[in-house]
Amino acid sequence: MSEQILPTDIMIKAARGIGYISHPLRLRILEFLDVNDGSPVSGIAKGLGVEQMIVSQNLKKLREAHLVQTERHGVFIYYRICEEYPASVFVCIRKLFGYMTDNFYFLKEDYKALLPKDYTTMVANRIKLFAHIDKMRILDYLYVTGKSTVGDIAAHLRLPPLKVSQLLKKMKDDEFVSCQRQGRYVFYEILKGVHWTAIACIRKRYTNLRDKSQF
Repeated sequence: MSEQILPTDIMIKAARGIGYISHPLRLRILEFLDVNDGSPVSGIAKGLGVEQMIVSQNLKKLREAHLVQTERHGVFIYYRICEEYPASVFVCIRKLFGYMTDNFYFLKEDYKALLPKDYTTMVANRIKLFAHIDKMRILDYLYVTGKSTVGDIAAHLRLPPLKVSQLLKKMKDDEFVSCQRQGRYVFYEILKGVHWTAIACIRKRYTNLRDKSQF
């Protein structure tokens, strides 16, 4: 492998961060910040039609997960996205929405607009399906190797083969991976989608960090 799979401790942190954005309201808050390039709590609450106290509670969780940061502008405190993968995930889900609805505006790389609430909720629920440490380790391994067997995945990740097989079955059912039989072996391969984008962005952030402990 020319690329290396990410260390387990890094994937644990990454899975925790992905888990935070798998909440429909938190994903909508991050989307609002992405579209508006930051906002105070009052602006987010008004824009999403949600009580300000609820927005504040969820922003606190996002800040604890290092997904947003604050900047003071006069008497206002602005929240901005500070991680790469939420913003990149929105590029992906906007394109998916564009393909699904034949809306060519959403297919543009630099086009930003709030997506329908029910669609964002659906995406959050999709993210929740792979926001699991071992699933993400398997997806990362397949991202690096291209395709692999249950035995190879289990050996490299030091996981029980039965557990790997069960997780791959779930991810195949959820359309995160595909499988193909070649002789007596079954090879699994990661499919493109929000999960692929998330893994790619996590890897990019890790690579760009000089001090890996800051992940």
